[in-house]
Amino acid sequence: MIDETTPPRVDSEVGPLRAVLLHRPGNELKRLTPRNNDQLLFDSIPWVDRAQDEHDAFAEVLRGRGVDVLLLADALRTALEDDRAHAAGVHAAVDDRRLGGDLADSLRSHLSGVSSAGLAEVLMAGMTFEELPSAEGASLVRMMNHPHDFAVDPLPNLLFTRDSSVWIADRVAISSLTMPARRRETAVLDLIYAYHPQFRHAARAYGAHSAPIEGGDVMLLAPGVLAIGVGERTTAAGAESLARSVFADGIAHTVLAVPIEQSRATMHLDTVCTMVDADAVVMYPLARDSLTAFTLRPTGDGGVKVAGPAPFLVAAAEAMEIDRLRVIDTGLDPVTAEREQWDDGNNTLALAPGVVVGYERNVETNERLEAAGIEVLPIAGSELGSGRGGPRCMSCPVRRDPL
Repeated sequence: MIDETTPPRVDSEVGPLRAVLLHRPGNELKRLTPRNNDQLLFDSIPWVDRAQDEHDAFAEVLRGRGVDVLLLADALRTALEDDRAHAAGVHAAVDDRRLGGDLADSLRSHLSGVSSAGLAEVLMAGMTFEELPSAEGASLVRMMNHPHDFAVDPLPNLLFTRDSSVWIADRVAISSLTMPARRRETAVLDLIYAYHPQFRHAARAYGAHSAPIEGGDVMLLAPGVLAIGVGERTTAAGAESLARSVFADGIAHTVLAVPIEQSRATMHLDTVCTMVDADAVVMYPLARDSLTAFTLRPTGDGGVKVAGPAPFLVAAAEAMEIDRLRVIDTGLDPVTAEREQWDDGNNTLALAPGVVVGYERNVETNERLEAAGIEVLPIAGSELGSGRGGPRCMSCPVRRDPL
C-alpha cells in the first residue's frame, strides 16, 4: 500500500525508489489469440498464470527492498468509486462510432449501473459482443460482428506502466500513446491521477492529447535534465511539446532529443539504454557510437533554442555536468548483444544508485553489470517479456529519494 501522506516526486532514474505503480497481468492478457496478438502488440501468446507468478515475484523483489507497490487495478477501482470518475469511465469505454447510437446507449446504461470493480474490469479487459447486455430490437452492428469480436477493446499493454505516464519532479505527464491498441490507456491513467486519493492534487506536466510521446522514451538523466527518444512511438513534435511544458513549469533546464531507429526492437529509448548509476548506463553496443542528441534549452522569453546534433554521450555528460557517462555494454559479442537487446537486457529498473532489477535470462549483460560494480537483482521474464518490455517498462516510479 502506497504512503498517501508523502507527495509523489521523481527527479532521477536512480534515486532510491520508494513508491511505484505496477500492473499485475489480468484477464486482458487472456483476450490475446493468434488472430489478434499482432494488432495488440504482443509477439506471442503469454501463459497468463505464469506471467502473474513472474509479476508477483517482481513485486516482491521491490517490496523486499522497501518499495511501496501500488497496483494499477486497485488504483482504478478506488478512483471509480467517485461518481464523477465512474461517469467518465463509462464514457471512455463506449465508442459510438464502433457500436452505433442505439447499442452504445444500451451499453452506457448497463455500465452506469455496475460496480467500480465491474467497470474497472471492462476498462482493462474489454468486452466482446457476446458479453454485451441483452437488448430489445434488432442491431445490425451486433448481428454483423462475430460474438467474440470486441465491442470494447482489451488493454493488454497496461502491464507496461512506464509508457502511459511518467513523473517529472512533482508533476505527472500522462502520455499521448501512438499505437491504436494503446490509446485508451490514456483515459485509464487520467482517471487514476484525477480521482485516486494519492494523486488527486497532483499537477500535470503535459497534456495527454498533445503530440505523441510515450514514457519509455523519457529518461531523467539528472535533476532538471531529460533525454527523450524520438522514433517509432514518440515524435519530434511530442518531444518538443514536452520540453516546452517542463521548461514553462520550471522543472527542467535541459532536454536532449535523441533520434532512435523506428523499429519493433528499438521502439523506445529504454530498449537501447537505461541508467544503472548516477553516472552510468547500460547500452546496446551498436547504439553507443551512433546515438546523437539535439539539445533544447529555454530562451527565457518562452521560446526554445535547439543545438546539435552532437554525440549522445557527450551531450548527456555536458548537460549532467559530469566528466563522462560510464557505459556498460549489452553482451560480449555482436550476436549476444543483439539477442540480449531483444530480450530487454538494456531495460533495467534502478532501485538505488548501483542497484538494478533485470531479467535473469540476460546472463552476459548481467555479468558485465556486476563486473562494473552494479548489483543485479534477477527476475524471471519468460512470459512477461512476450510484449517486448523489461523491468523498467513494467514500472512507473511515483516517488524516489533525491540523489
